[in-house]
Amino acid sequence: MTEHPNVQRMREGYDAFAKGDLDTLRDFMMPDVRWHVPGHTDMAGDYEGVDAVLGFFGRIFERSGGTFRAETIALLADDRYGAAVVLLTAHREDRDLRVQNAQVCRFDGDRIAEFWDTSSDPDALDRFFG
Repeated sequence: MTEHPNVQRMREGYDAFAKGDLDTLRDFMMPDVRWHVPGHTDMAGDYEGVDAVLGFFGRIFERSGGTFRAETIALLADDRYGAAVVLLTAHREDRDLRVQNAQVCRFDGDRIAEFWDTSSDPDALDRFFG
């Protein structure tokens, strides 16, 4: 059994994120992508459009001093939706982050149209990024 093409696409997207390859990431998203980030810090909220999402990514790396990582544990996808279980890790001053998140996206063709993030420990994310 071969994996769905969107699983490979997601894998390539997470690899591009790990490398900070913004050009590749831009190609993975619809121009009007909607990105939903939970929490109670200034990082939380809804980001609309590729530039807003890439700006959010830049803030993640800036706040973590470039230490932020999203290691994929499992990837699932069909023609319309994708889901990833990821281990998020980072270090910032006296704070360490290590949480598992479930991330879900809705595809439009082979590009992300909408993205939702959930966490096994939202309070840890708030403490880290707050």
